[in-house]
Amino acid sequence: MISYGLLSNRDVQKDMPRASVLKSLFSLFVFTFFSGASLAQKPLTLPPPNIQATSYILLDATTNKILAEKDPDERKAPASLTKIMTGYLVEQEINLGRLGLEEEVQISVNAWRTGGSKMFIREGTRVKVDDLLKGVIIQSGNDASVALAEHIAGSEFDFAGLMNEQAKALGMNESNFENATGLPDDNHYSTARDLAKLTRALINEHPEQYKLYSEKRFKFNDIDQPNRNKLLWRDRSVDGVKTGYTQDAGYCLVASAEREGMRLISVVLGTSSDEARMRESQKLLSFGFRNFDTQTLYKAGVELQVEPVYYGTLENIGLGVLEDVSVTVPRGFYKDVVAEISVPNQLDAPLSAGQVVGQLTLVLADEVIYEGELVTLLEVSEAGALSRLGDFVFLLFESMFGDD
Repeated sequence: MISYGLLSNRDVQKDMPRASVLKSLFSLFVFTFFSGASLAQKPLTLPPPNIQATSYILLDATTNKILAEKDPDERKAPASLTKIMTGYLVEQEINLGRLGLEEEVQISVNAWRTGGSKMFIREGTRVKVDDLLKGVIIQSGNDASVALAEHIAGSEFDFAGLMNEQAKALGMNESNFENATGLPDDNHYSTARDLAKLTRALINEHPEQYKLYSEKRFKFNDIDQPNRNKLLWRDRSVDGVKTGYTQDAGYCLVASAEREGMRLISVVLGTSSDEARMRESQKLLSFGFRNFDTQTLYKAGVELQVEPVYYGTLENIGLGVLEDVSVTVPRGFYKDVVAEISVPNQLDAPLSAGQVVGQLTLVLADEVIYEGELVTLLEVSEAGALSRLGDFVFLLFESMFGDD
């Protein structure tokens, strides 16, 4: 992936009067292939392919930009896609130190008797959390899901309560979970959008555990079972995440793939067959990678703008962003992305590092594609009395005789 440099404001500001810098609100072209400015061309609206699914969504995992969708908020039975939430909660418990991979779980009669897809654990045995988590993710074991739910929350019912609390925290406003498996229940539902939110959180918050979703096989009790996500064999860029099927839900798949640093998440619900869910997911992913590109424009902590400071121990301070700024745009349109930096108020010491003092806005063809805070990169202490008096006099004369 090509890395483009950003235009700097430093040279622009060096020869500007201090007061003029205070009033600056400027626009700069983030990328340019020409020496002169050119009129921005409006990106073409790219129609997604015809996807044979009752509901679907495609988004960029870094920017959360939606690239294609159809009825993404329609409530559907999620079937075993439910286990993405089950795995997410287990991974949270591990990261919080409340659960260990080597910890052993007592297998109950209830877990052993759970129907549907199985890991084939046995009643009364003790199984490591690591094995059970693989059983959930790779083998889609309902028995493993119930065993982990009971171990964490005491019962599957109480674990479902934790699932719903987490769903609320993630903004999954159209989801409700009644069990850890996805077995049919009239009050157990989710949406393509909510499942994409969950998957994005899983990938971004638990990258080490997410690697399990790319494993193609898992053997337990001498029973070797393949991962049901066949895209792991068909497309090298695909590294997760989960299949699902019930008669009510149809054939469903949440998939994720990464190519040249760009990661996409697709969700297809209600397809007609195992082959269909693979084919339609691959169509969505190919559409996204072919027609869009995601780039990081600004890195966290890197100086983007220099502004004067008054009444402080420093004359100028660097401004930047607290988190990397990335955008997803149609391929070929980075030369038309415009950055607008606004620092509306005079900067007076004392200033703390990370203090919000302005706004960064990115625009493409008159559409705002990003808005974020501009912050100070350093701490500036208040200067001594004589220095502060000098700044006061300077500003007084500036207000009286400076340019409007």
